[in-house]
Amino acid sequence: MAAAPLIKSELSGIKLYKRGKVRDVYDLGDKLLIIATDRISAFDSVIPTPIPDKGMILNQLSLFWFNHTKNIIDNHVITADISQYPKELLRYGGILEKRSLIGRKAKLIDIECIVRGYISGSAWAEYQEKGSVSGIKLPKGLKESSRLPEPIFTPSTKASSGHDINITEAEMRKTVGDKTTDTMKNATLEIYKAACKHAESKGIIIADTKLEFGEIDGKIIVIDEMLTPDSSRFWQKDKYKEGGPQPSYDKQYVRDYLLAIKWDKNPPAPPLSSDVVQKTREKYLEAYTRLTGKSL
Repeated sequence: MAAAPLIKSELSGIKLYKRGKVRDVYDLGDKLLIIATDRISAFDSVIPTPIPDKGMILNQLSLFWFNHTKNIIDNHVITADISQYPKELLRYGGILEKRSLIGRKAKLIDIECIVRGYISGSAWAEYQEKGSVSGIKLPKGLKESSRLPEPIFTPSTKASSGHDINITEAEMRKTVGDKTTDTMKNATLEIYKAACKHAESKGIIIADTKLEFGEIDGKIIVIDEMLTPDSSRFWQKDKYKEGGPQPSYDKQYVRDYLLAIKWDKNPPAPPLSSDVVQKTREKYLEAYTRLTGKSL
C-alpha cells in the first residue's frame, strides 16, 4: 500500500539550502541533507499531483547505483542510515526514513552529462532534422528507438529559464576545460556501460541517462541522483522493437497524459488523473524491484 505522499518537507530549525523540482536540500555545514519528495516534473514544470512513494524509490535506487558504481568514480554519499544522522534530525525520522541521505557539499559543475545508447526523445527529433545529435554524425537509416552503434556523450547545460540546452562536447570543453570534460565524459560512459550490463540481466534496457557532477578540493564526484526513472529512459527488454516509442518504466504515462489533454507546457501544470498516478507509481516500483531485487 502506498504511503501518504510527501509533497514538501518542513524541518524546523534546519536551514533550507534549496528546494528543487523533486528534492528538498538542507544545509548541515560542510554536508547536505537531501530529501527526495514525491513531487514529479514534466516538460520543466512541477506537476501539482504527487506520486506516492516516488521519493523513496528514487532515493533507494540512487543509493543502489552509487554503491554499484563507486569503483568507477566517487560520489557524494556519506550515509543514508538515519541512526547515524546528527541528533537534531532524529525527531524527523518519519520523514527521512528511506527517502533521504547525507552527502558531501560539492561545488556544482553546471553541465548535465547525458549518455545515449538508443535514439529517442529530443535526440530522435534532432537526428531527423540534421542526421546528427549534439554535433555527432550518426549513421543514415536509424529508426526511432534504434540502438546506436556505440553510446554517445551529449552534454547539456541550463539557461536562465531552466530549460535544458544541448551543447557539443567542444562547447563543454570551452566551458569547463579539457581535464574536467575528460573526467566527466569517461565516468559517464563507464557508469552507463556497467549499469546497462546489470539492467539488461534484469530485463531492463537503459536507453539513456543523465548524471551531474560536483567538485571538492579539486576532485570530481557524482552528485544528485543516479540512474532513476526520473533521470533515465528505462525500457522493457522483452517488448523492445525499434521503429517507435517503447513500453517504459519512467514518467512516460505523465508526459503522454499531458500531451493528450493538450497542455501547452506553460506553467502552471495541470493535475494528473488518479489512473495516471497509479500507473506511474507501479512502473517506478517495478523498475526498483527488478533492478535491486528488493521490495520497497
